[in-house]
Amino acid sequence: MRIKTAICLRLPPVPLPYQDDLLSFKSGLTAQQTTSNDDTQPLMSEAQQIKVDDYPLKRSAITASGSKQLYGTGFKSKQAGAASWILALFAAAILLTVIVGLALGHSLGYKRGYHALEVQNKQAINSTQMTVQELEEMRASYKELSNQVAVAKQELTISLNNLDELRENQKELSLENKQLNQLNEVYAAALSEEGGLPLQVLGAKIEPLPENAFEFGFDIAMLSEDGQAKRLNATLMLLNDDDFVEVPLDSASYLLKGITRIRGRFVMPNNFEPLQVKLVLTADGQEVEQLYDWTLGDRVDSMPLSLIDLPEVDQSPI
Repeated sequence: MRIKTAICLRLPPVPLPYQDDLLSFKSGLTAQQTTSNDDTQPLMSEAQQIKVDDYPLKRSAITASGSKQLYGTGFKSKQAGAASWILALFAAAILLTVIVGLALGHSLGYKRGYHALEVQNKQAINSTQMTVQELEEMRASYKELSNQVAVAKQELTISLNNLDELRENQKELSLENKQLNQLNEVYAAALSEEGGLPLQVLGAKIEPLPENAFEFGFDIAMLSEDGQAKRLNATLMLLNDDDFVEVPLDSASYLLKGITRIRGRFVMPNNFEPLQVKLVLTADGQEVEQLYDWTLGDRVDSMPLSLIDLPEVDQSPI
C-alpha cells in the first residue's frame, strides 16, 4: 500500500452532531482506503485521519431518565440565543405595531364617530329648535287668524244689522216720500186754482274748488195755472266792468213743474276777475234776471287737492 504524504492544514473546529456518527464515518473511510489498493487514491490521508482523531468531540451524557442529552459549544448557544432574541424582538415589534395601529384606528374611529354624532346631534337640535319655532309661529298665526275671523264675524254681524236698519230706513223714507208727493200734489192743485206760482229763485250758491274751479247751484220754482210742466231756459254769466263770460250749463233747458234744481261746475278763465254773477231765467212767458255780487267767502279747509278726488255734484236742496 502506498502512502502519500501531504501538508496538513489545521481546520477550525466544527461542531459535530453526534460521536457515534463520527466513529461510523471514520470506520467507513478506513475500509474504503484498504480496498482501493493501487487503482484509486485514498479519500483521506493518514495525517488527516490523525487530525480527525485529534478533533475534540462532544461528550454524551445519560440523564437520570435514561435519554441522551447533547452539550453544544458556546458559539452555537450564543447563536441560538441571538436568534431567539431577534425573533422575540420581531414578534414584539409586530405586536407593538398591531397595538399602535389598533389604538390609532380606535382613536380615529372614535373621533370620527364622535364628530359625526355631534354633527347629527347639532342638526337634530337645530331641527328641533326650528320645529319649535315653526310651531310657535303657527300658533301665533293661528291666534292672529282666529282674532281676524272673530273680528270679521263681528263686522259681518254689525254690517248685517246696519243693512237691516238701512232697509228699514229706506222703507220709511219711501213711505215718507210718497206721503210728501201726495201732499205736494194737493198743494200744487190748490195753488193752480189760485192762479199758480210765479217763476222765482228759491236758493243760489257758488263754492270754490281746486284748480281754480267753482261749483254753482240754483233752486228754481214755478207752478202754472194749468198745473202742467213748462220748459225752462237758463243763462249764467260772469260780469266785470269791461267784459263778461257765459258759463256753460249741463243742459240748455229744463222741465219745470214745482221745483227744478240747476247744478254744475266751471273753471274760471285766466286773468279774469268777476264782479257780479247774472242768472237769466225764462219759462211760460215769464222772465227773471237775478244779479249776485262776487265776493270771497270763508276759507274751506276740507278742500281736496284735485278735481279727480271730488265727488259728484251735490244735488241736495240749498
